[in-house]
Amino acid sequence: MARAGLGRRWNCLFANEIDPEKAAIYTANWRPDVLKVGDVGTLVTTELPGEPDLVWASFPCQDLSLAGAGRGLNGDRSGTFWRFWRLVRGMIKEGRAPGMIVIENVCGTLTSRRGKDFAAICSTFANAGYRYGAIVADAVHFVPQSRPRLFVIGVRDDISLQGDLSTLGPPTSNLWHSRALLTAQANIPAKARERWIWWNLPAPPMRSMILADRIEDCPVGVEWHSESETAKLLGMMSRVNKEKLDEAKRARRRMIGAVYKRTRRDERGRKVQRAEIRFDGLAGCLRTPAGGSSRQIIVVVDGKSVRSRLLSARETARLMGLPDTYKLPPNYNEAYRLTGDGVVVPVVRHLARHLFEPLLAQRRIPTRIAA
Repeated sequence: MARAGLGRRWNCLFANEIDPEKAAIYTANWRPDVLKVGDVGTLVTTELPGEPDLVWASFPCQDLSLAGAGRGLNGDRSGTFWRFWRLVRGMIKEGRAPGMIVIENVCGTLTSRRGKDFAAICSTFANAGYRYGAIVADAVHFVPQSRPRLFVIGVRDDISLQGDLSTLGPPTSNLWHSRALLTAQANIPAKARERWIWWNLPAPPMRSMILADRIEDCPVGVEWHSESETAKLLGMMSRVNKEKLDEAKRARRRMIGAVYKRTRRDERGRKVQRAEIRFDGLAGCLRTPAGGSSRQIIVVVDGKSVRSRLLSARETARLMGLPDTYKLPPNYNEAYRLTGDGVVVPVVRHLARHLFEPLLAQRRIPTRIAA
């Protein structure tokens, strides 16, 4: 999806994916000859062509997220970052240092192991000779989905920072720099902080679409719940969420809400599963469908009529900013996992248009990408 966001101006030299199902969809949508399927830890620099302008990595988040076990970059999955960086370090030694490096992951990276993991990533950029900075971009400004993500963006020293691409201090607006990011940046080692850049990006255009605009009237691959299934779902709602539903019934117009099942404690302190609904025109953050509660449900309210079903695979793709022409896996869970693991396409396009491309244009050479 990063490649979809970069657009046709970019030429992909190399791509890597360990998951065979995701690799199959990559080759269905893009040129198959640039994709190497396998563990990034088994790659060697001789497999990486040329001197790329941009290297992009979105490594596993499980050990960094709030739902993880606190292993951070020491974990086997999120520790993939180090296996990726081994290749970057090798390219630098060979005189092929990438012009820019972008790391994308969950915002839990900022607080993982009390900030040690974010500090380690920052020090890695600085020690490799890159000036770098970070932003937090919430996809809610681009698509009707609440999905904040962290982007660490590093540039080689020979790329100038002309114009208003950066500021001397943190911008007054917190659109791209959350409080958690400001706190994490203040706690990185002093030596790494010397190479920090406060990236400056324009605000995106006002989002006009809402969740209802991305919902199919005749969904493919999912069925509407039976009346008993919907009643069971509504019965899992707390008083506050039932009040939201009642208010939607009184709205005298069709209302679409998004529901996630979450484990909460009841008034007696017992863990119970609750159905939590929102009618603010947004979907909750898509997650990979590890279990039934990880799959998002939509509820359609039209007066006293209430229907429910799972989001369809195509609807999840639309919430990630993918066009309807983008090929998806035929299996529902595989398609949901593909989109739930991805990066929102318009966010990448905004970064490319307002930061990556202006930076690289100052070198007056054709742009290339390895992702």
